[in-house]
Amino acid sequence: MNARCGLVCLALLLSSAAAFAQGDEGLSGQVAFGYLATSGNSENENMNLTFGGQYDRDRWHHALNGLAVKARTSAVTTAEAYALSWKTSYDVNETDYVFGLVAWDKDKFSAYDRQIREVFGYGRRFIDTERHILSAEAGAGFRQADLRTGMSEDETILRLGLDYEWSISETATFRQLFAIESGSDNRYTESVSSLSADVWQNLALVLSYTIKSNSDVPIGLKKTDTFTAISLEYSF
Repeated sequence: MNARCGLVCLALLLSSAAAFAQGDEGLSGQVAFGYLATSGNSENENMNLTFGGQYDRDRWHHALNGLAVKARTSAVTTAEAYALSWKTSYDVNETDYVFGLVAWDKDKFSAYDRQIREVFGYGRRFIDTERHILSAEAGAGFRQADLRTGMSEDETILRLGLDYEWSISETATFRQLFAIESGSDNRYTESVSSLSADVWQNLALVLSYTIKSNSDVPIGLKKTDTFTAISLEYSF
């Protein structure tokens, strides 16, 4: 994308099924795409893609989520990361549930080139009202990781997670996701903060800030990576 000077911002959306609402049964989903380009004294391109799909049936809940981030400066790639996860949960009662999670991450500029985690655990919804939803999870599993140095790590991990959603108004929602996975070789922490506001009908503007951190990294590499994204999300 080119511009003679200044900033050109393009936000597009590619969509699939309907927006998720807790308690609704059936298939739902959403996809958001954001693109930002600058030209003039510097050439920069940034894109981010997120998508999610859910299927709910009686006490069973299934969710597939994905992420792609890429940035280029003067034709040189400065950031490139991908993530994909699948989670299945079963409601034991109105507040408690058990879950299984498989997650894959790849970051070409992180200390860990690739990480795969398999976790089983227990969750509880402490708050479930019209405006506030708060869930906490605890589980255990395994992680396989490939480091940038060419070494590999396989370890048992403990996982703690938090999911908070606040319906600020009929058109605005704040969500905070937090997870920490601790093993003998590395402690991985991820935080995703997002604020969405309805723009028109099923179209929403989403601002998100993601922090990914590893406690054990090779010398010369940073422990923490951050991603800031602005995108349009469409759901139906």
